[in-house]
Amino acid sequence: MTVSLRALLGATALLALSGAAMAETTITVATVNNGDMIRMQGLMDDFYAKNPEIKVQWVTLEENALRQNVTTDIATGGGQYDVMTIGTYEVPIWGKQGWLVSLNDLPAEYDIDDILPAIRGGLTVDGNLLAAPFYGESSMVMYRTDLMEAAGLTMPEAPTWADIEKAAAAMTDKTKEQYGICLRGKPGWGENMAFLTAMSNSFGARWFDEKWVPQFDQPEWKATLDTYMNLMTNYGPPGASANGFNENLTLFQQGKCGMWIDATVAASFVTDPKTSTVADKVGFALAPDNGLGKRGNWLWAWSLAIPSSSQKQDAAKAFINWATNKDYLALVASKEGWANVPPGTRSSLYANPEYAKVPFAKMTIDSINAADPTAPTVKPVPYVGVQFVAIPEFQGLGTNVGQEFSAALAGQKSVDDALAAAQKLVTDEMTAAGYIQ
Repeated sequence: MTVSLRALLGATALLALSGAAMAETTITVATVNNGDMIRMQGLMDDFYAKNPEIKVQWVTLEENALRQNVTTDIATGGGQYDVMTIGTYEVPIWGKQGWLVSLNDLPAEYDIDDILPAIRGGLTVDGNLLAAPFYGESSMVMYRTDLMEAAGLTMPEAPTWADIEKAAAAMTDKTKEQYGICLRGKPGWGENMAFLTAMSNSFGARWFDEKWVPQFDQPEWKATLDTYMNLMTNYGPPGASANGFNENLTLFQQGKCGMWIDATVAASFVTDPKTSTVADKVGFALAPDNGLGKRGNWLWAWSLAIPSSSQKQDAAKAFINWATNKDYLALVASKEGWANVPPGTRSSLYANPEYAKVPFAKMTIDSINAADPTAPTVKPVPYVGVQFVAIPEFQGLGTNVGQEFSAALAGQKSVDDALAAAQKLVTDEMTAAGYIQ
């Protein structure tokens, strides 16, 4: 073969590759069926206008199903997804395995330094940002101001659990399907155990002592679960063991909850007159404490990440850049109002005077700042994470313990039996995994 023929064939091959690069690329995005994610899907015309060569195929799942699907896919290198919606639990664990693509090379205008330090820190491994936060959250008390006023009570800005019980009792009228408090009961490490682990921190409880010995046989966990059961049994809605974030959101919007302690991100939905019957009657307070120096609030970010198995990483980065940058926040504000902008990710949002007018903006950032994943508990622990323990085994452990506690809420077993079962199963698993010698 002559040199000129080789050159011609080489040039033809390059042209073919160039044409392929310009061809339409379809990426698959796995996400959770939360309101902010659904809203994003309704704004895709803006993305397509800016990225006409990229199409997005959505896989939208309930929280527990999403976690199971993406965990299986990434652990096996399945390559089913190009963008995954994951949280602050997965990022450090998967990052250390080399399963996630660095986002440090996002365009300069993306402004990584604008991401809130607490949120960015939870998504960074060895100096690499491995997931971009779509929204960040803590948890707080959302309550009915009209029902509190009718009961002659005032909610403190920083309530105790005793304040919560008093308010729940005063607002409960089961004959009107009006329940003083709604809390997560659906089993799952990111469902009922997110709430209960954060709650337990305020009672002085912890998952493990410094030698990784489980602590469910200690009085602090007993006090946590007794308080939870008392609130839910006496003042909560029926069937609460099946209620997670979305179910409680619906109950609150329908006017059936006097209080709801859950994700700060819910604030925009409970105050939206298009979806909430009590939109103009909602107040906010910090998650409760017991005077021990820790509040029962968590720290979380639902974030977008690219698995290393993706064959379309450039297109995936283009999508992540669009969905999590400052322009997207402005887009949502222009379409839906500032109250509906995804919260808890960027310093510039909380410096914006328009956003400062949103009634829950300050409480959200104060709640985020009140959580410390590096020192989540009253007593010392060998782990990081506020409402989770950042070890690979926690996903299974948290869900199994959550099933025990949900069964107690459903009346299928006693608190003592649920705690004993939790202690045994966690001890067995941690011993088998080599944590306990």
